[in-house]
Amino acid sequence: MPGLANHPSEKTTTPLPETTIDFLGVAIAPLNLEQALDRVDQMARSDRFSYVVTPNVDHFVNLYPEVYDVRTKAFRDAYEAASLTLCDSRIVRALARFAGIELTVVPGSDMTAALFQKRLGQGDQVAIIGGDKSLLNDLSRLFPKPSYVQHIPPMGVLNKPEAISDIVQFIEDTNAHYVLLAIGSPQSEIIAHKCQQSGKCSGVALCIGASLEFITSAKKRAPIWMQKAGLEWSFRLLSEPSRLWRRYLVEGPRIFKIFLAHNKSGKP
Repeated sequence: MPGLANHPSEKTTTPLPETTIDFLGVAIAPLNLEQALDRVDQMARSDRFSYVVTPNVDHFVNLYPEVYDVRTKAFRDAYEAASLTLCDSRIVRALARFAGIELTVVPGSDMTAALFQKRLGQGDQVAIIGGDKSLLNDLSRLFPKPSYVQHIPPMGVLNKPEAISDIVQFIEDTNAHYVLLAIGSPQSEIIAHKCQQSGKCSGVALCIGASLEFITSAKKRAPIWMQKAGLEWSFRLLSEPSRLWRRYLVEGPRIFKIFLAHNKSGKP
């Protein structure tokens, strides 16, 4: 995907590593978990808004759909403008190794958990986009030091311009250090990009998927051995088959076709 590996410097709050690693057209930062948390902390204290994306198999499939549409363009634009890109998937890392490329994996759920466990404290302001009231109550009970605000948008937010505007306005008004977008992909990334474009937001946004539900035990995460073996997807599929079967069994395998097409073209 031409241009996807280029992150315009004027759109980042803190410099990316001097060398990023290009894989399937995405420029990925070679950071470990602690380095990633340090970078997020720096961005959180900036007056300018920035956001982090964590590509996994599902993201790559959506970046290279069989039918290109307006949403695809918005998702690609969001990826190009991201301030920090971290590999979320051990499957993606395995494919990269097959091509002779070494990626560092920083799962988004691990980073979110470590952020709460090691970094957030008194005086930190956290804005949550998504979830329900019980999520906020559980987080406040488990991690009482930060202050929280929450906005719960309607379903299908990308089809509702007013709902998108409401989210951006909420983030502008809160001036939170950390914005946790828990509304799934590509919604989270596209809306983070719109916040960046508004020029009135501050802090750092993380596109976190179901991470908060794992932290509060609203959903059970795969055992560590399954995570390390790259089998977390199968655990999630068995946990929510009616919701996730298409993602993992129909759409997900296209990652191999995408990988082969890039290799054939001579691109990393």
